[in-house]
Amino acid sequence: MKPALPLFALVAFAAAPPAGEMRCWLDQGVLVVSASVAGAAGDYILDTAAPHTVLHETRAQSEGYAGTSLTGDVWLAGRVLRDRPVAVSDLDARTWAFPTPIAGVIGADILSAYVVDIRFAPCRVRLSAPSQAPRFRGGQTMAFALPGDAPAVTAAVSDGPRARSGPFVIATGADTGLRLSEAYASAPGAAKPAELLPYGAWRARLRAASLAGQLWENLTVGLLADADLPPGAIGAIGPPRLAAWRLRIDYPGRQVVLAPLNAAPPRP
Repeated sequence: MKPALPLFALVAFAAAPPAGEMRCWLDQGVLVVSASVAGAAGDYILDTAAPHTVLHETRAQSEGYAGTSLTGDVWLAGRVLRDRPVAVSDLDARTWAFPTPIAGVIGADILSAYVVDIRFAPCRVRLSAPSQAPRFRGGQTMAFALPGDAPAVTAAVSDGPRARSGPFVIATGADTGLRLSEAYASAPGAAKPAELLPYGAWRARLRAASLAGQLWENLTVGLLADADLPPGAIGAIGPPRLAAWRLRIDYPGRQVVLAPLNAAPPRP
């Protein structure tokens, strides 16, 4: 169990999904899908907030690639995006704990052309062209709170005496339900503060946080280097918290829609 400090999956096998839709699963707290990048088929972290798609350096080398970047086709949810730029990087720090190899990360540079619908249980991801997205009923719509492609919405956090609201990135690749920028939060009692950063072993505890009418109290959180967030963001919200909703990220329309799980599901 990860120690807490004070602070201011299962794959469902069924009929083949329709075009544009794919099965997903949660592993180590993040969203994982099957995809192929530059001919490297495997399991990829789907990170709605990552600016760039990345192929794990080890996997790139096994496919005969050298260097820190390449160009190739990306196959995802029955769709193919031709000749996309892909970074090559060592992802060992991010993927060492996964029980099966992770080939890379699918980022917003691939997703930004689509309306992306995510349901966590059963886990499904759907990519739709803006004109072909199904109706999405019962949700609260929020405009992107930051420039660029990072889907960020306004949320609020409090350590009791103090409260702050601002842009939080919707990050399906975040390994914790909530992370706060080191520019706004700290854990004075942490013997090893670095262990509160992504992929570290420790978590801290926060008095309360809220998003779209959902309130969480006495929740475990982590920290995040300010450099790992888009300018202006004060934190990131990951799958353990996002799982309370059906999620739509309309990248072209620059909107996020959060629908409680008991609301009517989308209809074709």
